[in-house]
Amino acid sequence: MKNAFYGIALAIIFAPPVMAQDLVYSDDAVSDCLGSEAPREGASCAGASAAACMADTPGSDTTVGMGGCFDREWQFWDGELNEAYGALMMVYQDSDADAAAGGWNAPSQVEALRAMQRAWITYRDARCDFERSQWGGGTGGGPATVACLMEVTAEQTILLRDAMDGLQ
Repeated sequence: MKNAFYGIALAIIFAPPVMAQDLVYSDDAVSDCLGSEAPREGASCAGASAAACMADTPGSDTTVGMGGCFDREWQFWDGELNEAYGALMMVYQDSDADAAAGGWNAPSQVEALRAMQRAWITYRDARCDFERSQWGGGTGGGPATVACLMEVTAEQTILLRDAMDGLQ
């Protein structure tokens, strides 16, 4: 029994850490969820692929593993956010041009979208810094911060997609 304990302890101590390239990650869980959800409920899909990654990756119960899974999904949401922002910006550029050509005295939708997005970035960073602060400098702060970035980015992505849906 004593030798078994030492064997397990040595295996844990000398187990290789989870590296980013070792993660078993796929965007499929989020994509499937988004395909089955109403647009306003899409933010509830945030974390689906990260959770699958943590379930499928040996050693992902470490802060490095969790942070890696959350980061991969955050990158997914960031790409979706940039796509939605770009599409909405193109629609608003056309709308602003139409307003100018028609002589309307309408506020610029492009400038409003740009200002909102810049303010959101400041909010996102402050919100996730606050999340990190709650860990008191502990190692859980890293994964908590990346999870926050993922969740807040998902929320903003859905907001922009909803704005786009209203224009189509």
